[in-house]
Amino acid sequence: MAFGVKRAEVEKWKEEIAQGNVSFLTHYWQDERFPGYRTVTKAGCIDAKKLARWGKQYGLKPEWIDMRNPSRPHFDLLGAKQLAVLRQEKLFDHIKRFNL
Repeated sequence: MAFGVKRAEVEKWKEEIAQGNVSFLTHYWQDERFPGYRTVTKAGCIDAKKLARWGKQYGLKPEWIDMRNPSRPHFDLLGAKQLAVLRQEKLFDHIKRFNL
């Protein structure tokens, strides 16, 4: 379940990835499979090959791309990897907003 994100932010993320950009959406999150995590950053792009190339610089494997919805391929970034990517991408507003 996602929390702490506005519909307009989700729609903007969807629009950006549909345009072929790598875009980021961070939100509070609860998933019983990952009990130690409270936030996730979705790094998405409609072009899964472009997303895989982007992810390679962070050690992300193409098989980790979530393709359940083919119109929104994305990596789910958690924990230390999430923070490292947000810092490298200079998304300090995400870090501050979600107390990462």
